[in-house]
Amino acid sequence: MPVSTVHLLRHGEVLNPDRVLYGRIPGFGLSELGFQMADRAGEYFAKRQTEGANVVRLVASPLIRAQQTAQPTAQALDLPIITDERVIEAGNRFEGLAQMKSQLKNPRYWPLLRNPLRPSWGEPYVEQVARMRLAMDEQRHAALAEHGDGAEIIIVSHQLPIWVTRRDAEGKRLFHDPRARECTLTSITSFEFDGDELRSVNYTEPSPDLLAGAANIPGA
Repeated sequence: MPVSTVHLLRHGEVLNPDRVLYGRIPGFGLSELGFQMADRAGEYFAKRQTEGANVVRLVASPLIRAQQTAQPTAQALDLPIITDERVIEAGNRFEGLAQMKSQLKNPRYWPLLRNPLRPSWGEPYVEQVARMRLAMDEQRHAALAEHGDGAEIIIVSHQLPIWVTRRDAEGKRLFHDPRARECTLTSITSFEFDGDELRSVNYTEPSPDLLAGAANIPGA
């Protein structure tokens, strides 16, 4: 069976001085540090390509932070950026709020917290996984059809959709503590397939030295 790999790349640090839960709000692009992180990701994939990998397709969420993160990789690998709405950030009804710890003390928001397992405040975890896997499979199959065995693709997405997709692949429950997500800025979560069977999931951080000073507010 043909072997293929999908690399889910999280975007870099976002310019967000007011610490807003930005979600799908347009206009939240990368900070200066975020652009450095994006460059590191491009260098990582360029090195991977020179070592024999066959990275043939680059896909990104339509949000500007994902598009900007994809750009250095596009230049390094001479690939166009394919925009796919299915890999966008998770929907969240707290979107646009700042100082979330204080906001959650406000009784007006308590009804949104009634079912954290779903979660009740936003797009259900199962729906995030479903759209991500559909995009991963369709983009992967297209890459295999065009380039054959060993094709690898990169999808630039967002922390929560990447994390719940990984948890689903590893057979873990989707409900989780957001503080425990292993999905740092510009981290790469790689899914290796043998045919349509998932063989392994691996995790890499191309710019660990840049993380200490980064603002890491989840988009959702």
